Amino acid sequence: MVVVFGSLNLDLVARVPRLPVPGETLLGSAFVMTPGGKGANQALAARRAGAEVKLFGHVGADALAAEALALLEGSGVDLTGVTPIEEPTGVALIHVDPQGENAITVVPGANAAAGAAQVPDSALVPGNTLLMQLEVPLTEVAALARRARARGARVVLNAAPAAALPPGLLDDVDVLLVNETEAAALARDLGVDGMDALCRRVAESDDILVVTRGGAGVRYAAAGDITERAAPRVSVVDTVGAGDAFAGALAAALDRGADIDRAISEALAAGALACTRAGAQAALPLRDEIRALADRL
Repeated sequence: MVVVFGSLNLDLVARVPRLPVPGETLLGSAFVMTPGGKGANQALAARRAGAEVKLFGHVGADALAAEALALLEGSGVDLTGVTPIEEPTGVALIHVDPQGENAITVVPGANAAAGAAQVPDSALVPGNTLLMQLEVPLTEVAALARRARARGARVVLNAAPAAALPPGLLDDVDVLLVNETEAAALARDLGVDGMDALCRRVAESDDILVVTRGGAGVRYAAAGDITERAAPRVSVVDTVGAGDAFAGALAAALDRGADIDRAISEALAAGALACTRAGAQAALPLRDEIRALADRL
């Protein structure tokens, strides 16, 4: 089972002719509200990729909560670990340009109260995969990673958005997933000279580092090797859900027992397919199409 501890948001998405610069007001061409939040997105991505998934986090006791949970409920994600509190449901304000690039502002709301204690020890057992991100308090992420590692669960951390990680957190992570910007920030924090040095450092350990590179594909370090893989060529509608699709599919494949090379293939396929559709959760692909594309990579 994939256990996800993370954020749940409602995404407010505006289509714009280009991304705004500071002080600028743009006239948008369309607006939609869709469920989001990296925790919720990755939970749904893992579920659609074929995993049994349980999500832990908070929504507000407000009108936005039902909309934020709608697709998760309809897809069979276990939401018994999601509790409403007297804070507003988190929101993300998203601009998307005609090329599919985006700029995002996240207001955490109820997500700021998410706590490691919400996840029981019974969920952190050998054979389960804990998937986390950084849109909930970092101290709680670190505390949960420590418990999960001690109890034998696999710990997958998508260190996004970029942040200074609490001391010791990486010692409790089995699989670290970052994009190039986040990898550069992590390298600076660890005092290593760039992404290549970071990959070499991880490759020498028992851990796995995965660095996503957008349309350029992925670089990953595991079992002493550093490997680069190209991304599938697709027609991009928008990239909002790509990173979360990648993370959820990666966790689902590893949880199923796939080796890292196959897991990367499925994650690349899921991320690419998500780019071919608008939105975050609505764009997440299903298991059969992910595996069919992965088989060709």
